Amino acid sequence: MLLCVSCFHAKHAYASDRPAANVSLDNLSIRQLENRLVEIDSQLGRLASFSLRGGIGAIGYRSNWRRPPERKEWIEIELDKEYLIDEIVLVPTLWRDTHRGFQSDGFPQAIRIRAGTNNNPKGKVVAEYNLQDKIEPRIGPLVVPLKQIAASWVRIEATRLSTRAYDGKRIFQLAEIIVFSGLHNVALRQHVATSSNSKDRVGAWDERFLVDGLMPYLMDSSEGNQSLAYVSRFGEQPSLYLDLGSQRKISEVHLHAVDQGDTVPQAYAGDLGIPNRLKIEGSDSEDFANAKILLDYQRTNINDIGPIMMWRIPETTCRFVRLSAVKPEPTTQDVSVGNPSGDIRIGFAEIELYSDGQNVALGKRAFADDPPNPGDRSPNALTDGKNLFGEILPVRTWMHELAKRHDLELIRPLVIKELNRRYASQRIQLTLVTWLAAFLAVGIGVTFLIDRILRTRQLTELRIRFAADLHDELGAE
Repeated sequence: MLLCVSCFHAKHAYASDRPAANVSLDNLSIRQLENRLVEIDSQLGRLASFSLRGGIGAIGYRSNWRRPPERKEWIEIELDKEYLIDEIVLVPTLWRDTHRGFQSDGFPQAIRIRAGTNNNPKGKVVAEYNLQDKIEPRIGPLVVPLKQIAASWVRIEATRLSTRAYDGKRIFQLAEIIVFSGLHNVALRQHVATSSNSKDRVGAWDERFLVDGLMPYLMDSSEGNQSLAYVSRFGEQPSLYLDLGSQRKISEVHLHAVDQGDTVPQAYAGDLGIPNRLKIEGSDSEDFANAKILLDYQRTNINDIGPIMMWRIPETTCRFVRLSAVKPEPTTQDVSVGNPSGDIRIGFAEIELYSDGQNVALGKRAFADDPPNPGDRSPNALTDGKNLFGEILPVRTWMHELAKRHDLELIRPLVIKELNRRYASQRIQLTLVTWLAAFLAVGIGVTFLIDRILRTRQLTELRIRFAADLHDELGAE
């Protein structure tokens, strides 16, 4: 585990202590700027892209609005135990600007992050960003690297609020907060407290959405071949099975929803293959004689689902895993989740089961109750590590790549602007040099002509003098 985490930091150290907007380009030569631009374009081609979600779903948290920007708002996440945390990721809520495209909305202009334990209720300031750091506007997540610190709670303090787009009120909004301990998001589905909540909040706004694992992005890496998700045929209580090959301790489940496709508008609400009630069981035997429930999830409204659904579960040792679509409890059915009495289907783009930060389901055998017919989608897609866009990345790597893309896309136009300024300066200098060369050439020509005229005049005067002297000598003789 420690080796895995150290390798991660060595290979994916994308986050910087300060945003890229503050990078100075004045001291770079033109050749260095050109090389920097080539390097940026090369990196952008390898990083995950900003593919944004569509349809309906949870947005995140919204505070009450405040008049003075200095009024502080805060969010505190209470962890289930003490962890050694080393990174925090803040995901902004997004707004479609008619002129600039998607931008963050209500992301603070300045923040302070505290962390502490139950024995230290005041905590310690582990990171701080001010106005000079220019952390907003942004579309990518803000990755905050930390020196490893023991913490049982984390508080995000907005020390200077920004305005929300549609009415200009000062407000604090976030889509998701991720707290990493190694490769684990220890904030996932933990208790959240806030300084205030919006009075006009609707079903898509709630503090619990800050730690539900649902973000405004689709997993769109730039690497690997695409894979079509598996969806079962219509049937009664269909089930999916995974054979992990050996006993594994499962502590986290990630389910990637069936891709909605690239059509506009989209063909469905994003819940294809996600049953209203999903039961995940683990067992030592393939017949599930000693089945243990890993997760019993029942959807109450459309905001509960998203492209990637994540749950932390009590650590359970098993080899076989079964995912079953079952009928919801009648007392908790909600008309907003669809038609619970219709045919049930189950399907996902990927099923990830984590043990010590590693997806132990990757490449393992997956199968269903009924074998697929010719032309059906294969259950192998459930564990091939790919979705419609390509390779599926670990969440921490994904956040780092999006944060890196944000920094590079921010600095790229600055590099181009500086290059254009240098090129324009060079053109001006070249024009001046050209005119100076022309003036010098004309000056040299005029000087040569004047010198020639003077020399001719001197020669003429010399001839006249010689003739006069010769005439005088002849006269004297």
